[in-house]
Amino acid sequence: MFADYRGAMVLYRDEGVVLRVQKLGEADRIITLLTKRHGRVRAVAKGVRRTRSKFGATVEPFSHVDVQLYEGRSLDIVTQAESITSYGDGLVQDYGRYTAGTAVLETAERLTAEEGEPSLRLFLLVLGALRALSERDPSLVLDAFLLRAMSVSGYAPALEECARCAAAGPHRSFSVPAGGVVCAACRPPGASTPSPVALSLMSALLEGDWDAAEATDARARRDASGLTAAHLQWHLERGLRSLPLVERA
Repeated sequence: MFADYRGAMVLYRDEGVVLRVQKLGEADRIITLLTKRHGRVRAVAKGVRRTRSKFGATVEPFSHVDVQLYEGRSLDIVTQAESITSYGDGLVQDYGRYTAGTAVLETAERLTAEEGEPSLRLFLLVLGALRALSERDPSLVLDAFLLRAMSVSGYAPALEECARCAAAGPHRSFSVPAGGVVCAACRPPGASTPSPVALSLMSALLEGDWDAAEATDARARRDASGLTAAHLQWHLERGLRSLPLVERA
């Protein structure tokens, strides 16, 4: 980082993943980035919608970029951008992978509510998910990302011990408002009773046990996806626009 000692703008450089872009005026865009060292950053990329722009195609969603920015009062300003990896090229050709990737980006933005708050673990999770989307079942990759992102943010569902009394499991009931699995004594009205395989799948995804996760059937995956999405949206206090579009088995 290069800091000015006379009160001018501060210039800094970082890696980031482009989460979202918005049009601004006739030629500019507002770019929302999740960066490695500066957390979520919103910045203006000037002139990127012109055909002669030097880095217009670089700052698109799903792009892992090396950027240089000036700090601004409300929005920073992108001065340079170089592509590290463009994950979007492979995702836009496949609806299932594209919609799962869009849900990854939207979740990352929603879980970084405060701009500038460092979130290295979430940044690395996003990169890992974008890489994995081209190699594994996109629905499983998305659910693994959601569970791990919630864990990083302190919202992970209880999957072994009772969410209310910490009694050792396994437990058969799951309550989103209670925070995960619950024992028979703590089971609140409205708790669901997912299959043990669905709960085991959620644990496998959280722990990165892909052999166990990929051995599950479609019903277990649907149940695990539903519980994961419900738990996330309960803590976010509103739904994700991208989740209903994701293809499920």
